[in-house]
Amino acid sequence: MAHRRHPSARLVAALAASVLLAGCASGPSAEGGFVGGDGSLTVVPVAEREAAPQVTGELLGGGSFDSAEHAGKVIVYNVWGSWCAPCRKEAPALEAAAQATADRAQFVGINTRDLSQEPALAFTRAFGVTFPSVFDPDGRELLKFGTQLPPSAIPSTIVVDAEGRVAARVLGETTEATIRGLVDDVAAGK
Repeated sequence: MAHRRHPSARLVAALAASVLLAGCASGPSAEGGFVGGDGSLTVVPVAEREAAPQVTGELLGGGSFDSAEHAGKVIVYNVWGSWCAPCRKEAPALEAAAQATADRAQFVGINTRDLSQEPALAFTRAFGVTFPSVFDPDGRELLKFGTQLPPSAIPSTIVVDAEGRVAARVLGETTEATIRGLVDDVAAGK
């Protein structure tokens, strides 16, 4: 006798798959507490910038990170997950931007929603990402950004100026040219 799946089981499986993929979609979506980014860029005028939260945590592969140790330098946070296709696509561009701006900016990944470090470490090896990443599986570090330009899409990139204020955010996949331009402007006090 052949086993037949109940139609509702297929529906539940399809819904579960869509929720897992929603955090990394190419178009806007509010499922799973994240939205898919459209590459939109927000730049905050210098006079309107607010203090960025202190980001701390365990680094992938060991060690710890504390943003307070990078005071006086531009910090570029990139929120990513090993499961995210746009994250894979933008990783080489971010690494190139990090290398090109190393004298004026510290790049830091915030790895989210990976349940263990193994897939995240495999991602960094596969894409040659050399800048450190904070392991943030439950999004605690992301929540610190509150309503002030929250990194609600995966991927998201946030640029913090040398005074420790949120200067810019890109929701969704970005390019080397965009990030280099943001770092150059923010480092120049713009």
